[in-house]
Amino acid sequence: MSIPTLKLKYTLLCDDVRIEMGNKISLMGIFQNIMVEKLPVSLIKFAVINHWEGQGGHETEVRILAPDKANLVVSSQPTKIELAEGGFTDNVSFFVNVVFPNAGTYWIQTIANTVVLDEVPLIVADQANIEAMRPADEITETIN
Repeated sequence: MSIPTLKLKYTLLCDDVRIEMGNKISLMGIFQNIMVEKLPVSLIKFAVINHWEGQGGHETEVRILAPDKANLVVSSQPTKIELAEGGFTDNVSFFVNVVFPNAGTYWIQTIANTVVLDEVPLIVADQANIEAMRPADEITETIN
């Protein structure tokens, strides 16, 4: 989904983001799932990067929803972005000390101008739940 003057091109999750010389960004520890030995898990720090294209002024926000999609885990502060015609920008939202209490598929929501533009799944699992999530065709035994 997009707003006529704004398009979300992609969303990435990573452990950290740094601004380098030449205004380049370096992403450390890109991930799409959280697999830990035991839940609950508290992530000390992680970032959500949204790459935007478009024009005009907009207000964006990132929310992380629990697997039921009804409960909010954490939300970023709204951020204003300004794009020249045909422009692009990266918006980084940092989160600290976020607790994921249970296994399941959490949802990373990206919002612009109060409209939900995208939802990205974030699977959180511990050792007890990893086996249950593996597709059946991967759980095979060879008998000789």
